[in-house]
Amino acid sequence: MRNKKIIALIIIVIILVGVVFLIINFNSNKNKKDANNNTNIDNSDITVDKNNNQNSEDKIAIIYFSATGTTKKVAQYIKDATGGELIEIKPKYKYTDEDLNYSSNNSRCTKEQNDSSSRPAIANNISTDSYDVIYLGYPIWWGDSPRIMLTFLDNHNLSGKTVIPFCTSGSSGIETSVSYFKSNYKDVNFLDGKRLNVSKNEVINWVNGLNY
Repeated sequence: MRNKKIIALIIIVIILVGVVFLIINFNSNKNKKDANNNTNIDNSDITVDKNNNQNSEDKIAIIYFSATGTTKKVAQYIKDATGGELIEIKPKYKYTDEDLNYSSNNSRCTKEQNDSSSRPAIANNISTDSYDVIYLGYPIWWGDSPRIMLTFLDNHNLSGKTVIPFCTSGSSGIETSVSYFKSNYKDVNFLDGKRLNVSKNEVINWVNGLNY
């Protein structure tokens, strides 16, 4: 009788061990399947992200000239929005308040703007070779870009690059300067550009709309 009880207990233990083994094996297989499913989902998400960031490899520069600091502020906002490199065009001879006296026919800026061949010297060396997209900023003087911008464009090969002009002004638009750029530097992909106020929200919204 006692032997029968021992045999029965052994059988029960064997059955319980078998049940436990089956449960462990089932959970292990389930976890492996879930892991494989998660891997497939992650790979799908990565593909979508790459497709949605077609310009993510473009290297961006914000190159600007600012005589009074207004255009500089806008350029800094563009840097915040793009993460691009900020580069200032520095005149060899800094513009003084007297030089910027627009009401005087004898002021430096008046004489420069009245002379289509004027090309004011630039003090710093600027390399543009490694950039794909360039935001090009300047104030508007007498309805046009300052002549120093032509000094920059004459001395830098921007062929094949995308150049996005932007300007600041009291009222004049950017159209005259951009029209000149497109007519005289035909190997460059100039966009139409925009006149911007010193408003961070306006600048960031404009940049985001360009998709660069």
